[in-house]
Amino acid sequence: MTGNTRIPRAELTGIYGSVVKRMSRRMFGDVPEPVAVAWHNRKVLDFSFAVGRKAEKWDQCDENLKSFAHMAVASLVGCSFCLDYGYFHAHNEGLDVAKAREVPRWRESGVFTPLERDVMEYAEAMTRTPPTVTDALSARLLAALGPAALVELTAFVALANLMTRTNTALGIESQEFSAACDLPPLAVPSTT
Repeated sequence: MTGNTRIPRAELTGIYGSVVKRMSRRMFGDVPEPVAVAWHNRKVLDFSFAVGRKAEKWDQCDENLKSFAHMAVASLVGCSFCLDYGYFHAHNEGLDVAKAREVPRWRESGVFTPLERDVMEYAEAMTRTPPTVTDALSARLLAALGPAALVELTAFVALANLMTRTNTALGIESQEFSAACDLPPLAVPSTT
């Protein structure tokens, strides 16, 4: 655990706190720092849980593509917690872990398909301020995914921005969930 958060972790109390601690420890081995920090404002935490549960039910876009998109956002924003969690999640959900570990250096890596590259480019373009999404990129994704999946991908990237930017602003860093699964470290982007 990093312990460097800008707002200290709260003690999860009461029956709800006990349930959250028990579920978190079963799923992750520990209470994730975003949960412990957000515990200070339960309405915000409950909103985050509710949005996450609803987004998990979205089924029009491939899970690997959404995972790569989220990790591309996390890499661009600099959210080590989200990168590590995304890698851990890919492992636990049976997604393509070999590709997930390469997301931080997706431009240099040879493991991604043209569609996967377009998805990560789209995620980064949405994340930039101002956004840099082009008509050509949107058209390629629309042709490859269809309208329902592109709407879902777009909303998923927007949620990834909410999570990564919140964690980064609060000083939340990796809890090394992926190391607990004995996953090889995430690839590091080249610095050329």
